Amino acid sequence: MPCATGLPPRTHWLTVQRLPAYAPELNPVEYLWANLKGVELANFAGDAVVEVADAAERGVHRVCDDRQLVWSFLAHTGLTLDATHPTYEKLK
Repeated sequence: MPCATGLPPRTHWLTVQRLPAYAPELNPVEYLWANLKGVELANFAGDAVVEVADAAERGVHRVCDDRQLVWSFLAHTGLTLDATHPTYEKLK
């Protein structure tokens, strides 16, 4: 029977945690944007929106080419995708 929140019933692989409504420090994408704004988009003033989009896309590809950087965004949140791996807080 589904729980009242509309989520499926708990299983061995699913843990539901209530998060704050707005918590950018828990969103790895915020760290991606910060990285892009510090590199590709720093002091960039494109003449058209498409130029800004292209610069951002180049930045996303740069970040995706560096697996350690991608995982560092997740680690910086203190969250993990696998309960068997230590969280960022445990690595301090």
